[in-house]
Amino acid sequence: MRSLYFTAPRRIEIRDDQVPETPSGEMLVETSLSAISAGTEMLVYRGQAPAGLAADETIAALGGSLDFPLRYGYAAAGRVIEAGEGIEPGWRGAAVFSFQPHTTHFTAAPGDLVRIPGDVPPEDAVFLPNMETALGLVMDAAPLAGERVAVLGQGVVGLLAAGVLAGFPLERLVAFDAYPIRREAARAFAGAEALAAGALPSGYAGHFDLVFELTGEPAALDDAIALAGEEGRIVVGSWYGTKRAPVDLGGRFHRGRLRLVSSQVSRLAPGLTGRWTRDRRMAFAVDLLRRLRPGRLITHRFPFERAAEAYELLDRRPEEAVQVVLAYGEK
Repeated sequence: MRSLYFTAPRRIEIRDDQVPETPSGEMLVETSLSAISAGTEMLVYRGQAPAGLAADETIAALGGSLDFPLRYGYAAAGRVIEAGEGIEPGWRGAAVFSFQPHTTHFTAAPGDLVRIPGDVPPEDAVFLPNMETALGLVMDAAPLAGERVAVLGQGVVGLLAAGVLAGFPLERLVAFDAYPIRREAARAFAGAEALAAGALPSGYAGHFDLVFELTGEPAALDDAIALAGEEGRIVVGSWYGTKRAPVDLGGRFHRGRLRLVSSQVSRLAPGLTGRWTRDRRMAFAVDLLRRLRPGRLITHRFPFERAAEAYELLDRRPEEAVQVVLAYGEK
């Protein structure tokens, strides 16, 4: 068993561990593919995650804090190779997804695994966390028929959100991003109008009913405020970590009665919890994987042993990549 550790800013190590014995009530999974998050995970890699903050209190595999050294990652697809006592025989050999750090093997209870249908390959399955995030963003936004919608940031979450929004009868869907490769992906994946981030074209200021801020850059909130129309909604799905930027709330923000909506994937909006359980949302996210086939957003595939190259690419040349994955058992 080999696992990836973040040991200091911009430093990772792949360490040997002993393959764990499979305890009663759990299964041993061999990882086939895991996805690197260009958002939260890169904040960890760069040392920009708040020190002492819990990695994720809702995911058992991510216990502990974001202090170095740590294992991190949350998008692993693999196959069950061993079942502990008390596990139904039908689990053995099953294709599964789990919120796990980057590692060749892990043990998990049935409740920590999501069965992946046979017609959904690992290349699609590793997008499940970001698809669930995108679905949560859209649910928090509650878009209406005929609305004009802007999505700032076409990283993977932004692209998936645009893909989900494309299924609504909107008047207009416009994606903004600084990188040409992502703008092209927005056109191909979501059929969105895609524009370069920066100076707003004439006629776009105050044009949109709904704006998503998904760039990961707090300064982009000023752009979102400029795009939103009278009484418009701005859904903030970015997590900024320790990054800070001044935001202009002294202009049209108040007079335009704009509304900032925070969206966080681990919690459903109170108005939805009576009907939407986490399991129901996850099952629908799996169905969206089948419909949208996000595996076509993968631009780079690195063998697990060359993970350092993958992080360097995302850190130094983000304009070249959309989704980067680590492949296990490949050289």
